[in-house]
Amino acid sequence: MTETPESRMDGATEEFATQIADQVESFLIAVQAIAREADGGRAISLLLLEISQVLLAGARLGAQSDFSPRAEYQPDVGPEPDIDALRLRLAEILGNVDTYSFVFDPYVPEAAVESQLSDDIASIATDLENGLRHYRLGNIDEALWWWQFSYVSSWGNLAGAALNALLSVVAHDRLDTEIAFEEEQLAVAEEILEAEMRESGESAPR
Repeated sequence: MTETPESRMDGATEEFATQIADQVESFLIAVQAIAREADGGRAISLLLLEISQVLLAGARLGAQSDFSPRAEYQPDVGPEPDIDALRLRLAEILGNVDTYSFVFDPYVPEAAVESQLSDDIASIATDLENGLRHYRLGNIDEALWWWQFSYVSSWGNLAGAALNALLSVVAHDRLDTEIAFEEEQLAVAEEILEAEMRESGESAPR
């Protein structure tokens, strides 16, 4: 097929697409590795890191002018990969922190939506992988359009909600522990004070 001026892509856009593809591929590889390791203690922190990084790719896509696909219909890139095993493995690892609540649109008054981190991360992976298949087949315009469109309409919102949920888990784990430690120290100090008061024959302050 002869390349026309209209179909030729500038070097800056090609480089941008390569960078996004690298970030997407890195995210997909990392999430699969996290699911395989089944280490619940590290999974939260690692997922927080990976989602933060892929959201950077999404923000870069969102800051660009709208990309346009060359064809009216998406080129066929084959069936979607089966990510059910990934979803189930993540659900098992996340356990009782898998289910969380978030507001889908903070500017539209509505009740919070209940969701599962495992479902949302699997959905994000599906959207990103679809664009990556377009990219690998040389459909760079289609890949950029899909990544940008799905970021705005779907995976960007899910990734933001998942990031907030994971950060909340980390915050509770660390801050609640510190509060409990401070309360324990206070109780010990009160016991020491009462003991000293008893020895001196004074009443402990109330």
